[in-house]
Amino acid sequence: MPLNRDYIGRKAPVGEPVEITRGDIRRFAAAIGDDNPLYTDRAAAQAAGYADVVAPPTFLISASTGGGGGGFILEPELGLNFAMVVHGEEAFAFDRPVVAGDVLTLEQRIDDITAKGSNELMTLVTEVTDQAGAHVATITNTIVSRGTA
Repeated sequence: MPLNRDYIGRKAPVGEPVEITRGDIRRFAAAIGDDNPLYTDRAAAQAAGYADVVAPPTFLISASTGGGGGGFILEPELGLNFAMVVHGEEAFAFDRPVVAGDVLTLEQRIDDITAKGSNELMTLVTEVTDQAGAHVATITNTIVSRGTA
């Protein structure tokens, strides 16, 4: 069953703000195998000019696919079966780095759904703002819905 094209352009309800902690950043850095001290050592991050430890560039993908965004993709009317989903690609455009202590709001929308052979590509765009309302980043995430085209 194809994905519902009526969802193109739809924005997800904005979830609760996501508070970024040192522990979150440390665990993510360990999971990706990056031992950069800016990700784990507050003093090193401050010496480099940051307020606290810095999140690796791909850190926001975990927030954008978790409770902070994307709730609408669970709606049955969209027709997305997670058993048939694989990761396509992701891209990040930052206005500034994410640091521990940030409280981020994520607003996600379905930017496009296109057929590629027997698969469909769903592109999600997530705008990230901080507690002051300043734009932090834009995340573009494409997922592949296998066999639904």
